[in-house]
Amino acid sequence: MAAQEEECKGNVKAQLAKLFEVSLKVTVPNEADVDPLIAACTGKFGDYQCNNAMGLWSKIKGKGTQFRGPPAVGEAIKNNLPTSEIIDSCSVAGPGFVNVVLSKNWMAKSIQMMLIEGIDTWAPQPPVKTAVVDFSSPNIAKEMHVGHLRSTIIGDTLARMLEFSKVKVLRRNHVGDWGTQFGMLIEFLFEKFPNFEDATETAIGDLQAFYKASKQRFDSDPAFKERAQQAVVRLQGGDEKYRRAWAQICEISRTEFHKVYQRLGVHLEEKGESFYNPYIPGVIEGLTKQGLVEESQGARVIFIDGINIPLIVVKSDGGFNYASTDLAALWYRLNEEKAEWIIYVTDVGQQQHFDMVFKAAKRAGWLPQGDNYPKASHVGFGLVLGEDGKRFRTRNTEVVRLVDLLDEAKNRSKAALIERGKGEEWTEEEIESTADAVGYGAVKYADLKNNRLTNYTFNFDQMLNDKGNTAVYLLYAHARICSIIRRSGKDVEELKNKGTLVLEHKDERDLGLHLLQFAEVVEEACTNLLPNVVCDYLYSLSEIFSKFYSNPECKV
Repeated sequence: MAAQEEECKGNVKAQLAKLFEVSLKVTVPNEADVDPLIAACTGKFGDYQCNNAMGLWSKIKGKGTQFRGPPAVGEAIKNNLPTSEIIDSCSVAGPGFVNVVLSKNWMAKSIQMMLIEGIDTWAPQPPVKTAVVDFSSPNIAKEMHVGHLRSTIIGDTLARMLEFSKVKVLRRNHVGDWGTQFGMLIEFLFEKFPNFEDATETAIGDLQAFYKASKQRFDSDPAFKERAQQAVVRLQGGDEKYRRAWAQICEISRTEFHKVYQRLGVHLEEKGESFYNPYIPGVIEGLTKQGLVEESQGARVIFIDGINIPLIVVKSDGGFNYASTDLAALWYRLNEEKAEWIIYVTDVGQQQHFDMVFKAAKRAGWLPQGDNYPKASHVGFGLVLGEDGKRFRTRNTEVVRLVDLLDEAKNRSKAALIERGKGEEWTEEEIESTADAVGYGAVKYADLKNNRLTNYTFNFDQMLNDKGNTAVYLLYAHARICSIIRRSGKDVEELKNKGTLVLEHKDERDLGLHLLQFAEVVEEACTNLLPNVVCDYLYSLSEIFSKFYSNPECKV
């Protein structure tokens, strides 16, 4: 068993599953492909349990089996377990649940090996080498607002989780940098800045106001509207002047986006709509040759089983749209970037759109049927709400600029630090860096701790509270641990290699068990694309540590 246990190092559930797999083959040799059902215990009978007995009984009763009910099946599963240093004892409870108590010596040895070898040896091993995470994706010439908050934070966290799991992650920013609105923006830029290449984010000022002013002009001035429509033709035809103006607008927007990404510590590689534009005609032609694209009311569409509206891939005026671009992007990611998992992080309102795109890709044979790899997943999320329970907006009903929201979080954090007297103890640089970590971390964690599918209420006071399930509480717990290490005067590296970990007291064992569950928690979070699973784990860890540390019997 040693080699098998090595394959899933750190993942207790996976290691126990290997043992129970052996037992199940002996217990019911005539039942093929029985997967061990292992779960962490929440009761007092053990640390983990195997839940196969009831399901097996329903399969084998009436087949002349020797067993007389689920408890007997459970006893046989227990008795057929191979010997392993992992298990201290087993018992059978209720309708055949096999409860497992882990060996405290094995637990201590496993944690000590992790300390020596590094926590990355406990990383999950997803069945993919390369993944695309498509997230954030703001529109050029529009400032990032609170609506981009969740996509940016959740997407970055999913990318980090997969990167920890040794997956090569292509972090894609699919910005809206193409389309008819650019004719309007370019003509307005020419009017305001005859030497448009001198235009900067400082000269233009508020991008949102610039966009609104150009849109107002477009709607109210027929001559301007006609020029804007001609500008689109020139831009898409490759006119050098219009291309340069378009690039200038994009660059000004990127500078604004970077202010947000820098605050959040988020890294992305931009491949916007314009990048995939040259691939669209070939992709549509290929789908047409396969017989997937049909004419409908002047447009070209793909009909999807079970959905009463078609996926429009070429509009009635011959232009392309979001579906055209998303199909081309999906084709590129599968064929050129060789991604095995493509993850799209957008609000739940786009669920049907992506469902149709994925089903079209399956009809085309780009993706396999079912849930096999390569696959595409839509990671939906709910709204950010204000105190009134409605979509979060400013008092004048405008959407909240994301950079302003983040600055407010930092400023409140800084004010709290100064109020606690840290301004007299710390340097200005220490105050600033701590305010960054606490303020921005509080915003991130307040989002991530919720199941992404639910709405949540944005509340500065709650997220900056140092009590309860908040980033501030976790940061203080971490700071306290660092302080303990400093005050101990011990060389941590020497302790790792020469010290001996002992789990004698119940609180020591509880902390050890929770630490051992880290690997399976991260695996669950990666598999289901749910960052809140990791947040729940970390909050519980900090509470279990506090209980352990406050117990005088657990002091070294």
